[in-house]
Parts: sequence; C-alpha cells; structure tokens
Amino acid sequence: MFFERLNLLCGKAYAGTLVSEQDADAEMAGKPMIMHAATCDLNEIQIPFHIAEGPDTWDRSRTWFISRTGEGLRLKHRHRHEDGSLDSVTNYGGDTADEGTADRQEFPVDAESKISFRDNGLDQSVTNVWAVEISPPGQTDALFAYELRRPESADGRHFRVEFDLSRPVPPPPPPWGD
Repeated sequence: MFFERLNLLCGKAYAGTLVSEQDADAEMAGKPMIMHAATCDLNEIQIPFHIAEGPDTWDRSRTWFISRTGEGLRLKHRHRHEDGSLDSVTNYGGDTADEGTADRQEFPVDAESKISFRDNGLDQSVTNVWAVEISPPGQTDALFAYELRRPESADGRHFRVEFDLSRPVPPPPPPWGD
C-alpha cells in the first residue's frame, strides 16, 4: 500500500517546510522546499528535494530513491554538486527491517552506507534511521514527510520536513546533473 500511495504522487510536486527545530538545521529554517515525484515505475520512485537559497535560486543537489527489494523497500540518497558531479557522500540509505505500515516506512542505515560515512568522517551517521510517511489519499490534511533520526547515544539528531499534499505546485527544474 505504501508504494502504491507514492505512485499516486507521480509527476506532481509539493511545497514543504522544515518542522524539526535543531540548531544543525538553522540555515534551512523558514526556507521554501519542494519535493517532486519526478520519475516513477513499478519498482522505483525518484523524488528530487529542492531547498530555496534565494528568490530565484534553489539547492537542487538531493534526490531520494525509493525502490522495491525482494524483502521490502529501499531508500537511497543521491547528492550532486551544482556542476552535476556526484558528492563524495552519495548513494547512502538503507532497507526496511520490517513491513512497516501503509502510512510509514523506516530505513535503518545499511552496511555500505556505514562504510561511506566512516570513510568521510561522518561516524555519527552510522546509526541513522530514515523514515518516509504518506497520508492516505483524499485526506484534506494529507502530507508526505521525510525524517532522519539518530539515537541520543549518537547525537540525538532529528530532521523532519513535511509537504502539503493537498495543493500541488508547479514542478521545479530537474536536480543538478539530470
């Protein structure tokens, strides 16, 4: 059900806001954000995530990939620089550890990502758990949410962005490198 709900968003874009309140994200607070379910098929959905940097300037470096696996779902993150080149920290994420729900799926960090994080001096990220939520279709307060959490033993990180699914917005330009 979760993946089918995501497919209902295909081709549409939605405005969002940062709802978590940690100092690590202070530079993003209050900035317009857009997610765009840009590419969808039966096995993968690509969702570019853009953050406004100025009146007509957007950071278009991030894309979320949600795909089916033999056992569940996988979330991967692609990060690019403005010139289209891949960031040194890219293709990280994880697979669902259980079946989750139609509303929420959690993705604990995978082994490949842990190696990349350690190689890039991001040891605190080896405990990451990402989550994606999507409301049932037709709700007036429907939302899509992206979340990152770490346990207090790592640093208690919490990042959450929520997007209003009741009002599509014009699709943004493609992410850098596409």
